[in-house]
Amino acid sequence: MNTLIINTTHYKIFLLILLGLLTAFGPFVTDMYLPALPSMANWFGTTTSLVQLSLTSCMIGLALGQLFLGPISDRYGRKQVLLWTLFLFIMATLLCLFSVNIQMFVSFRLLQGIGAAGSIVIARSISTDMFNGRELAKILAIVGSINGIAPVLAPVVGGTMVEFGGWGSIFVILLFIGILLLFASLYYKESLPLERRVQSSLSHILSYFAPLLKNRPYMGYMLQLGFAQAALFANIASAPFIMQQHYGFTPFLFSVCFGINALAVVISAALAAKFKEIKNGTLLGSVGLLIFSICEAIVLFNGYSFWAYEGFMISILFSLGLCFTSSTTLAMDKGRELSGSASALLGAVSFAFGGIVSSLVGIGNPLQATGIVFVVCAVCSFVCVYIVDGRFIRYKSMPFS
Repeated sequence: MNTLIINTTHYKIFLLILLGLLTAFGPFVTDMYLPALPSMANWFGTTTSLVQLSLTSCMIGLALGQLFLGPISDRYGRKQVLLWTLFLFIMATLLCLFSVNIQMFVSFRLLQGIGAAGSIVIARSISTDMFNGRELAKILAIVGSINGIAPVLAPVVGGTMVEFGGWGSIFVILLFIGILLLFASLYYKESLPLERRVQSSLSHILSYFAPLLKNRPYMGYMLQLGFAQAALFANIASAPFIMQQHYGFTPFLFSVCFGINALAVVISAALAAKFKEIKNGTLLGSVGLLIFSICEAIVLFNGYSFWAYEGFMISILFSLGLCFTSSTTLAMDKGRELSGSASALLGAVSFAFGGIVSSLVGIGNPLQATGIVFVVCAVCSFVCVYIVDGRFIRYKSMPFS
């Protein structure tokens, strides 16, 4: 497949920034209100588990939305889907702001997740439409670095807004971001020409995924990424309660610490593109995730100091960053003939796994539950890599290019 030509340097810069912001929608929607979770439980007069359910419902929306929107974009093009889903996100955010009980809020968060899903799945599809191979890896690394700023800024902004404006102010910021991206997307030029669009009817939408489900390398890297994302979401769901309730952090201090931790993902995501063999990033990341998750579980089960928890958490996040760039590149490269559907399945599985573990870490003792989830995700991630690759890391092929 020929790489599409981007006519001007200015448009390429615009496109990279737009792709980064679109993929950052996930962290914006999930991370920004994390510092507010404990206070929202008091505001709505409900339990911790029900407030965490709003995070789960959003992830379900992100998963299901990508599952359907990816094939739709393969059929009708990227731009129309992007614009309509951004409009849905804006409407859902307004409804979240005016929620009067937790049940309404959880429902509208589901719609908000579906709206945000369009941005995420379209961003990966556009990247695959225009680039391939190592160039695709570099673009995804750049986009990943831009995207990595979101988990750093989102909780810091969220923590500040909670302190001075309450949880509603966070959704005002999300509303502004949605409107800004809607107008920016009007400038985007369709990247999927008519001759490359899928012609079959959407009534047979499941058939769009059949070739991918038979594609062993794609499925292996897709599942590996799903379990890696699940470990990340286990941290997202548990960190506010571990840091604020167990270690005594204020919402603002939690947000600063959470943002600093996210830098580990940014750095390692950029480094992943420098491996001579892209798959070595996934291999090294999965091994690191397994080792450090076991160590973190020991810390959580024994209630060790914050610095022990923090040290292994940064190591886990660094390992995850290696997986995110490498596994996404490998999976999308293997499924490029149906890039919208490949992106949809990739994102749907990641957020579905994330939604499941987000509710699991709130069961029983949150420290012990989080430790168990980390280890299970790490083991499953490593098994997926080993099955699809059939080897352990070959150290001679590890140096950077």
